[in-house]
Amino acid sequence: MINVFINLLLTLTGIAYPIIWLFADNQQMLFHLPWIMAVLWAVKGCFQQQGQRYFAWSMALILAVVAFTRSIETMFWYPIIINGLMLSLFGSSLWSEQTVVERLARLQTPDLNEAGVRYTRKVTQLWCGVFIVNILITGMAIWLKYYDFWALYTGVISYCVIGVVMAGEWLVRQKVKQHYE
Repeated sequence: MINVFINLLLTLTGIAYPIIWLFADNQQMLFHLPWIMAVLWAVKGCFQQQGQRYFAWSMALILAVVAFTRSIETMFWYPIIINGLMLSLFGSSLWSEQTVVERLARLQTPDLNEAGVRYTRKVTQLWCGVFIVNILITGMAIWLKYYDFWALYTGVISYCVIGVVMAGEWLVRQKVKQHYE
């Protein structure tokens, strides 16, 4: 139950982070938010399994460094760090026996056929592409100092893109399942 609550708070703060930045009249809130997020990631790490624990604690450390520097500029890199970590997780799984998406698919369908395995590999590649695009667009917004666009993209547009990709993938998956059943 605690893990669900922490995940909910992390999701909400992750989504709210750029939006709070955009509309914050009080700069102090911008300096407190990374500390709050660092504590949430650290607590999450205490309740995770061994491998996931290190990821959570790494996020806590990164956010603590961001908070400690008290530099608004370093705070812009949080979405890039998240997308970079997701890219490394999904991307590295392309060279392992099972991709991240295949592992998730096998939770629901343990006896996934060869066509399903190929499909999950393609979906993993798709997600790698999404993470790369997010990194490039966010990085370009930071480099060009388009901070309002950064907030809009990282707080709204990127989540809409992720939602569209998830919905589109689900629709395609239904067709693929019908074809192979």
